Amino acid sequence: MSRTAVVLFNLGGPDSIAAVRPFLLNLFRDPAIIRLSKPLRWLVARLIVRGRRRVAEDMFRFLGGASPILANTRAQAQALEAALGPGFKVFVAMRYWHPMSQQVAVAVKGWAPDRVVLLPLYPQYSTTTTASSIEAWHQAAERIGLRAPTDIVCCYPRGEGFVAALTEMLRATLAEEPPGETSRVLFSAHGLPRSIVAAGDPYRWQVEATVAAVRSALAREELDGVICYQSRVGRLKWLGPETADEIRRAGRERRPLIVVPVAFVSEHSETLVELDRDYARLAAEVGVPRYRRLATVGTHPHFIAGLATLVRQRLGKGLGSATGGRICPLELGGCPCAGDVP
Repeated sequence: MSRTAVVLFNLGGPDSIAAVRPFLLNLFRDPAIIRLSKPLRWLVARLIVRGRRRVAEDMFRFLGGASPILANTRAQAQALEAALGPGFKVFVAMRYWHPMSQQVAVAVKGWAPDRVVLLPLYPQYSTTTTASSIEAWHQAAERIGLRAPTDIVCCYPRGEGFVAALTEMLRATLAEEPPGETSRVLFSAHGLPRSIVAAGDPYRWQVEATVAAVRSALAREELDGVICYQSRVGRLKWLGPETADEIRRAGRERRPLIVVPVAFVSEHSETLVELDRDYARLAAEVGVPRYRRLATVGTHPHFIAGLATLVRQRLGKGLGSATGGRICPLELGGCPCAGDVP
């Protein structure tokens, strides 16, 4: 029986309060995040970390002193391995905290797979997330001589299982509305500087593709839905509208809200703290009548089954999206399937 190693990529998070600062430094020293020369990037990273460290430490204290993202991702890995069956082993590689690619590549090599499939837990591709993780993996694999043929799932913004899980959860939440109440749905995604999008990064287009797929599957033409972006950092202009601004607008209009984390598939600080604590508090302050937040897809059976299908479909086919080739418009030069025609 052939042996296939599947590597799940995720952001990672500090496993203690003492790890917050080095985690943030790893994040902001990444050239995919801060696009400056190395000396300037390291200086800017130190300045950002100095300004954000206490806020970040407060977030992780609220979470009990550590990020839950590793435990959540390992649960997804276990569920995916069970769905794939014999001949597959699923590994977890985090980008900015342990276990990182170097450690995981050693474990994968020790398992001696016939093939490796790289599967990001970022449904929407970005040069700041998936591309950075894949580059780190290739460097780690090269460093230790891991030469197994490798296939890559670059994105799945309209992935059948991902969309089905989101749709099922959203439909159930909408069904709980009392008579006469009509909630506005905020499809909230992690933000990105506009300059990165203007340079051809396909992230915004893919977020919009996810939301369009969910709306189509939901089949509710009257749905009041808005795409918005959270987690802005620094003084650059970021994608908008901002989630916080949409919450304020809903308060002025006295509209109940359902917040859907459309670009996060695992619970972590941006869902459990930013959405559940900070934005819930803001919603109460500005007069939003009711504020609810959809859980991330996590180990939802539709999502896990969809990931298993993606792995099987990609075997032996190199780099590609959920549909096989390029899905992004040609003008988005940051698409990893640059040589393909959608």
